[in-house]
Order: sequence, then C-alpha cells, then structure tokens
Amino acid sequence: MHNDEYWMTRALELAQQAQQRNEVPVGALIVRDGQLLGEGFNQPISSRDPSAHAEIVALRQAALTADNYRLPGATLYVTIEPCAMCAGAIVHSRIARLVYGAAEPKAGAVCSHLQLFEQPQMNHLVVWQGGVLAEQSSALVQAFFSRRRAEKKAQRAAAKADEGGV
Repeated sequence: MHNDEYWMTRALELAQQAQQRNEVPVGALIVRDGQLLGEGFNQPISSRDPSAHAEIVALRQAALTADNYRLPGATLYVTIEPCAMCAGAIVHSRIARLVYGAAEPKAGAVCSHLQLFEQPQMNHLVVWQGGVLAEQSSALVQAFFSRRRAEKKAQRAAAKADEGGV
C-alpha cells in the first residue's frame, strides 16, 4: 500500500501539467483500496469550463471508472484545499477521506473559511487532513502567481513604452 506522501507526490505531478498549460497548478487524484480511480488537474481556462477544477475532473473520471457517481471508501488527494464547489462535490460523491497539501487562505472551504464539512446539514461526513507536502504544494502555486504578476507587469511596461513611442 502506498502512503499519503506517495499519492500527494503524484498529485503534484498533475499540478505541474496544469502549470504547463498556464492553468493554476492544482492536481488531484482519487484512490480506493490502493487503486487509482481517477485523476485530474485544473483546466477551466483551456476547457472553457468553470467547473473544471482538478477535484471535479478527478471525480468525473473516478465515477466513470467505478461506474457509480458515489465513491464510498475512496480518498481524494489534492494539492490545495478545495473551494466550496469542490467541497460540495466531494460530499455529494461520498468521498470518505480528503487529503490536501496547502491551505487556501482566500477560497478554502474545508478549514480556512467555510468549514463546509463541519456544517450540521451535510448528509455525509468527510474525514480530512491538510498539510501533506504543504510546502511543495504552496511553493508551486506561489511561483505560478509570481510569474503571472511579473508577466503582467512586463506587458504594462511594454504598452506604456509603445504609447510613448507613438
């Protein structure tokens, strides 16, 4: 049996695929009984689908593999704390356990803000654990956004230079 760090390392590899496509680098995969059921990485921009977060892509693939939209006994590994949309899908799919890397201070819905899994009206309990390979997960996202900010700054500087040269 592989441990949480093994599967999170695979999720980080998926996140790098998202980064190569200029998507926010988040990767996710779903495992049950030691078997990989589904995997995905962020692709809302390239797929033109606002719901194509890594977790949703992995859930869709896992449901097809299992031939069931419910995935009891499965563990979802994701590099960043899920947002509200993804946390809701995790509950609806009956994922047993969530393991994530870094907290998401702006939109995290597991422990950073909404604590969605702790709401009494939820009809399924998801056991969760954060912080697995958190430094690597966080560094990947921070480097991505740092690069994006630098690119935008360079574009603004180039546009300003063009205006001055006209």
